[in-house]
Amino acid sequence: MHMRKHTGEKPYECIKCNKKFSQVGNLQTHLQTHMKEKPHKCTECHKKFHQKGNLRTHLRTHAGDKPYECTECRKKFGQVGILRAHLRTHTGDKPYECTECRKKFGQVGILRAHLRTHTGDKPYECTECRKKFGQVGNLRAHLRTHTGDKPYECTECRKKFGQVGNLRAHLRTHTGDKPYECTECHKKFRHTGEKPYKCTECHKKFSYEGSLRTHLRTHTGKFSPEGDLSKYLRSHTEQKPFKCTECYKTFSDAGTLRTHLWKHLRTTNGKSYECPDCSKKFSQMGNLQTHLRTHTGDKPYECPDCPKKFSQVGNLQTHLRTHTGDKPYECPDCPKKFSQVGNLQTHLRTHTGDKPYECSDCSMKFSQIENFANASPNAHGRQAIRMPRLPQEV
Repeated sequence: MHMRKHTGEKPYECIKCNKKFSQVGNLQTHLQTHMKEKPHKCTECHKKFHQKGNLRTHLRTHAGDKPYECTECRKKFGQVGILRAHLRTHTGDKPYECTECRKKFGQVGILRAHLRTHTGDKPYECTECRKKFGQVGNLRAHLRTHTGDKPYECTECRKKFGQVGNLRAHLRTHTGDKPYECTECHKKFRHTGEKPYKCTECHKKFSYEGSLRTHLRTHTGKFSPEGDLSKYLRSHTEQKPFKCTECYKTFSDAGTLRTHLWKHLRTTNGKSYECPDCSKKFSQMGNLQTHLRTHTGDKPYECPDCPKKFSQVGNLQTHLRTHTGDKPYECPDCPKKFSQVGNLQTHLRTHTGDKPYECSDCSMKFSQIENFANASPNAHGRQAIRMPRLPQEV
């Protein structure tokens, strides 16, 4: 009998499900799972079990007894099987392998959930809308869209979320963390930019399932709360009824206003990010980190074609166009193209006749600061005044 542990021989087969066992006692225990009768009942919650051993294990959930301790991190568990699975997080052992793609897992339950990605099986159904899911965790997260429950709260601004992933993404707006890096230009982002949710009507893509659901109402004409319809109608009228009391900027919906208000609140609550060298303040940590390079001289972004380095990734991207010849900014009045938006803005003055630079001595005006600087020093003073841009009449 012991040798079967080494040979893997399992001569005892269940007549119900064809599962095999190395010992007849294990087969007899297993057969009880097919029996409808569950004779062992918990006196606390009245849950029933096929085996007395399972009842004993269950009773620890009421007593809080956790007799099995991990020797690595001293974490305790109520079941020896859960301890074994936990130990694999330390050893890295992954004994359960998918027969389809050979991916390995440390727990058999995770393997079972993974196998559904191949079979398409979705055994967990929402009782509200009958939508089905392959994993029970995804069903739980989905149910919150019906209940409105948001158990995950941001410790910085107290905003709540229905999914822990959304909370993690939100926290980056406070920390300035940008974990996703472009392999081409090394620019970093807070989100992957991936949009896996696609509208079947117009093929527009969305990052979040909730955003897709909201969008679908524009095709069906069905809006659940009255507020959704009002918000949608404002996308046609460009009405912005929500006004910031600090700077009087207006917004089309209350959620965008709330996000904007935190920019003011971070400053008034002393949560702004201040430069230790010049005391300049920033609303986001990422902006402060970029600013600090003006003091340290750090230039982490290097051109792959020449040894030139830059402190900001945007400056590197602009520089790269000197190598590629790319000119993405096109003049709307003539076919001329430019590699930098600033050069396009300067060029546009040749069409508009705008001359924003005025000599303080003779009031002569120039379209470019360089033209003023190149003028004869005998004819003009050396101080240029940038004229304010007056609002155009409608």
